[in-house]
Amino acid sequence: MCKNVLVWLIRPIRTTNQTKKKKMVLLTIIKKVKQKEKEIRILFLGLDNAGKTTVLKRLKNEDVKSVSPTLGFTINSLIYKDYNLNIWDVGGQKSLRAYWKNYYEDTDGLIFVIDSCDKLRLSDCKKQLQEIIIEERLLGATLLILANKQDIQNALSLKEIEDYLELDKIKSHHWKIFPCSAIAGTNIFESMDWLIDDISNRIFIDF
Repeated sequence: MCKNVLVWLIRPIRTTNQTKKKKMVLLTIIKKVKQKEKEIRILFLGLDNAGKTTVLKRLKNEDVKSVSPTLGFTINSLIYKDYNLNIWDVGGQKSLRAYWKNYYEDTDGLIFVIDSCDKLRLSDCKKQLQEIIIEERLLGATLLILANKQDIQNALSLKEIEDYLELDKIKSHHWKIFPCSAIAGTNIFESMDWLIDDISNRIFIDF
C-alpha cells in the first residue's frame, strides 16, 4: 500500500531542480521498501504461441508438455534467488494486446518472448516491442528478450532476429537477448539470472 502511494506521488512530470530532488528522495524510499520485501514485479509479453506460459512453467519446474494459451492474464508468485517474484503472464492474442498497457504499472522487469520460427509475424513483434519501449510507465524497466524455439531446425538465428528488430537502437532500457528453448529448458534459468541480477542492482540498496 505504501509503495503504491509513493509511486503516485512521483508520477507528475516537472523539470525544476527542487522537484527532481523530491523525486530522488521518494525513489530512495521506494527502494528501501522493496529492499525490505525483496519483491520484484515481472511482466511477460509476446505474441500468442510464442511460448510465454511454457517459459513460466519451466521456471516453476512444472510439466511443459501440456500448456494452454493464456486467456486474459495469470499472476504467479515464485521465489527465485531469494527474491519474491510476482509474475504477470498476459495473453498475446491480437484481441488482447490493446490491454497490455493495463499491466505496465510498477513493472521492474519485462520479458518479451519471440517465436524464432514465426518469420511471418516478426514484423508484428517489432511493432509491439517498439510501442512497449517508448511507454512511459515502463521506462527504466530491465528488458529481457527471449528468442524461443531455437531447438527447431528452421528457427531464425539470434543475429537475424536482433538485426530485424533493430535492438541496437534501444537506449531507454538495459536489455539483452537470449536464444532459448522453453521445451528443452535451454538458457531459461541463465537468462532469468541475468534479469534478476540487473533488476536487483538497480532497485535495491545495500545497507
